[in-house]
Amino acid sequence: MTIKEQTIVTSSGNKILTKDKEIRIVGKLDEPLILILDNVLSWAECDLLIDLATARMQRAKIGSSHDVSEVRTSSSMFFEEGENECIGQVEARVAELMNIPVSHAEPLQVLRYQPGEQYHPHFDYFTPGSNMNNRISTLVMYLNDVEEGGETYFPSLHFSVTPKKGSAVYFEYFYNDTRLNELTLHAGHPVAAGEKWVATQWMRRQRYR
Repeated sequence: MTIKEQTIVTSSGNKILTKDKEIRIVGKLDEPLILILDNVLSWAECDLLIDLATARMQRAKIGSSHDVSEVRTSSSMFFEEGENECIGQVEARVAELMNIPVSHAEPLQVLRYQPGEQYHPHFDYFTPGSNMNNRISTLVMYLNDVEEGGETYFPSLHFSVTPKKGSAVYFEYFYNDTRLNELTLHAGHPVAAGEKWVATQWMRRQRYR
């Protein structure tokens, strides 16, 4: 008999309540826990994050070595911790949503995918067995509606999430069962038309800030 793994996020029915938002769960897989969430960011917050990030975008890099790779062809930037009132408010809400202290959060990242750009299948956590303060969960927040393409796709689960402005997908990979962690393999499908903007929050097992 398989024992169900404990999860990090707590919800009240189909809602997650934070101090300033009622976030709706509109889709769910149980193991690994993947949640499709609505009303995570307001449209004004989405627009402001894009405005604040636009002039600071650079070619995205991958891994602890921070290399440029054809695996990831988007551009990105990171905000400073609590850089302004908006960033601080989003960080606090996201930490409450993810049920992890903000001190465990990496800097909030914004990414832009233009037509043809993508992120090939990858894991967000680092190599198992390493001594690093590993990541344990991810929240990808969609800052705009994508004209065509740009889905977040989990190939091992045959499951995809279509970008919708203000919504997000959450998933976690801290389980004792390594098979569940491996099922979080995911990709950013190529954008076929328009562009895709997302904000990503990664949480670490131990204090990061």
